[in-house]
Amino acid sequence: MDSIVGRRAEIQALHACVAASRHVLLEGPVGVGKTALARAVCATLGRPLHRVDGDGRYSEAKLVGHFDPPAVLAQGYRPEHFVPGPLVAAMRAGGVLFVNELNRMPEGVQNVLLPTLDEGRLQVPHLGEIVAAPGFSVVATQNPTEFVATGALSEALLDRFELVRLDYQDEADETAIVLRDARCAPDPALVAEAVALTRATRSDPRIRRGASVRAAIAIADLAVHLGGDVRRAAQLALPTRIELVDPGATPLATVLDDLAKKAGVAARA
Repeated sequence: MDSIVGRRAEIQALHACVAASRHVLLEGPVGVGKTALARAVCATLGRPLHRVDGDGRYSEAKLVGHFDPPAVLAQGYRPEHFVPGPLVAAMRAGGVLFVNELNRMPEGVQNVLLPTLDEGRLQVPHLGEIVAAPGFSVVATQNPTEFVATGALSEALLDRFELVRLDYQDEADETAIVLRDARCAPDPALVAEAVALTRATRSDPRIRRGASVRAAIAIADLAVHLGGDVRRAAQLALPTRIELVDPGATPLATVLDDLAKKAGVAARA
């Protein structure tokens, strides 16, 4: 767990769920470490992790697997011609199916999971029943439903999951993350400004969606190559990571300048 800063309660909760082969839904905004937490817990428990990324175009066949068409044409439907998808691979290995942003998946794909979540069983046409090996579980993540391109999961699906919520970490933890992950070894004073400015984006009423610690890392890295100019670095790093409530009401540059002043980031000539 050395790769995770803080998160003791969340680690304990997720560890308990996966160890008990329960299915878990990790919920939280972008950039709070949902994927890193899942990877770390699976590694600690020695469970293989099979990852799927949520996409509105993702199909049931990609999740479950498919038969190789040329082999089927030549020899028919044989078990050796089946190419397992991540769900079947995880079931057979007694591993963890990690579904990143489950609430971006089409409803049909979500429904495929129901029998495996309930009974650890899956019927595959022309192949038969797949029974999950001991240790199989599903760990899924979702961003809050107000985020773009996400939807609410069905009540039937939610009823099969335990829920672990993650929010932004405190300032000390985020500072430790930036000092660890910044590529350009910035000094602590510069990191403090980058973290303070990033955290300020989450409480400004003009901003619908604030930035995660990833923005602070980017600001710190960029500032090193901009003579320590955190404001200029923020102008490069934040526009793609925040969403304004009304972009036409106040120019983004003005919002960023106000945030820098609020965070105590000094202006540089």
